[in-house]
Amino acid sequence: MQIRRLREERGYSLEELAERSGLSFRGLIYIEHGQRSPSVLTLLDIAAGLDVEPGELVNHITREEFGKS
Repeated sequence: MQIRRLREERGYSLEELAERSGLSFRGLIYIEHGQRSPSVLTLLDIAAGLDVEPGELVNHITREEFGKS
């Protein structure tokens, strides 16, 4: 998933991202593994924790759905 890739690129552990985003460690695990869909507000918190624009977390979904790269 995009969140995991971005987190790993920055060298953050799940614990670090949880602290940076204000979210729970367990919640992030569920989101990264696709077991829970994050709300828009949660995506904003994750984007802030990763220091990226929120669109970076969802742009790949739109491209995949429409077959664009």
